[in-house]
Amino acid sequence: AFMLEVFGIHKHYDHPSGKVQVLKGIDLKVNSGDVVAIVGPSGAGKSTLLHIMGGLDRPAEGQVRFDDEDLYRLNENKRAQVRNQKFGFIFQFYHLLPEFTALENVILPALVEKNADLDAVKAKAVKLLDKVGLSQRYEHKPHELSGGEQQRVAIARALINEPKVIFCDEPTGNLDSESGKGVIDLLMELNQKNKQTLVIVTHDESIAKRSHRVVPMRDGKLQ
Repeated sequence: AFMLEVFGIHKHYDHPSGKVQVLKGIDLKVNSGDVVAIVGPSGAGKSTLLHIMGGLDRPAEGQVRFDDEDLYRLNENKRAQVRNQKFGFIFQFYHLLPEFTALENVILPALVEKNADLDAVKAKAVKLLDKVGLSQRYEHKPHELSGGEQQRVAIARALINEPKVIFCDEPTGNLDSESGKGVIDLLMELNQKNKQTLVIVTHDESIAKRSHRVVPMRDGKLQ
């Protein structure tokens, strides 16, 4: 069975000059364990599609089915639960909370669960930070970390709840090529070792080259 399926997705924004069509009927299937790169020029609708697939932004029309549930038929709480437990998100700008340490940033998504065992969560967060090469950085705040390090904290944070799908929006867009390569290596390793499904919006040729599938997008449609 497909894990993530998108049918007939349309999205528009209201603009003084009329409706701006951003997505014009998108169908896409992502298998469990796939690495899918969505590529195309700026303004093609790639990020909008990613946000809709990840349950962050409601489509005007169409369905997003994950494990045979229609995400946008669920109530807001249920959908938030799926996002928190089944999905991980990595964005171009790391969205770390500036006043918290690396360790605290990684722990936060796991604390949404009412009866989270703090010690267990902390131990897991430490393991994840070690895994992404930040064993010396647990107590550092984001401003004390380089861009590449901040993105690794964001990756560890995305992994804390052992998501089935990790959605990445230009994960290397803010990094120099060496840090970027480190982040790509890490994502590919997660896919190989944990069979985590990756959906990656990117301009980065090297990510596209290493994906199982490249999905080109232009003007709100898949090519």
